[in-house]
Amino acid sequence: MKFLFVTLFPEQIEEAASHSIIARAKAKSLVEVSCINPRDFTHDVHRTVDDTPFGGGAGMVLKPEPLVAAIRLAKEKLPNARVIAMCPGGRTLKQSIVEEYANLGQDFIFVCGHYEGFDERIFNWVDEKLSIGDYVLTGGEMPALIVMDAIARFIPGVLGKLQSAEEDSFSTGLLEYPQYTKPAVFEGLEVPEVLRSGNHALIAAWRLKESLKATYLLRPDLLSKEQLTLIEGKLPQKMKKSERKFYEELRAEIAEAKENK
Repeated sequence: MKFLFVTLFPEQIEEAASHSIIARAKAKSLVEVSCINPRDFTHDVHRTVDDTPFGGGAGMVLKPEPLVAAIRLAKEKLPNARVIAMCPGGRTLKQSIVEEYANLGQDFIFVCGHYEGFDERIFNWVDEKLSIGDYVLTGGEMPALIVMDAIARFIPGVLGKLQSAEEDSFSTGLLEYPQYTKPAVFEGLEVPEVLRSGNHALIAAWRLKESLKATYLLRPDLLSKEQLTLIEGKLPQKMKKSERKFYEELRAEIAEAKENK
């Protein structure tokens, strides 16, 4: 998969893509990362890419001429790519959007903003706007890198196991359960016995319970109405004994966790 960044600071992209998992994916030709700088399409000695806004106001706005020229070249290089402008006015990134992008089978062009934002006319050359959250950053490079990183994890071969991406927080709709590794005891803190039992059914049940508990306590907005009812409401009369026991234990653990806050 190819990722092309339209950016005033290509060195920021190149540096970020030269480490860890993305760097290894590049080395294996699973991912290709490149940049186009809008300053290369300017014609003055200062390589000016911004100007004052019509109507007055603070700050500077990115000019359409160099940005659109850079986007056009990006589209020539990746004609089937999805063009995404990183800016606050777009839909907010969620795991479901990451998985949507990963399943498109397309390359991606990220247009990174700066200053007070883009001249509105630039959006005629992009497919969509995207935001990573309700806060302000100094530029669009870091948000674009976050999107690339999230998508790349679903490319076969980028992670050791694709299952790792599919089981992480938000992929299942729940926060992830606690993880442990050796040693079994560290400074008096023990790994839960169930994880050392070798009983895969019990381990799966424990992990689901822990995911539900963490999600309920930290991000209840992620839970479905049915999940909330099972945690907070009346349990169905016809529920299996094993399921009833599971939710009764979950409720007790949630109540204890709230008391200990």
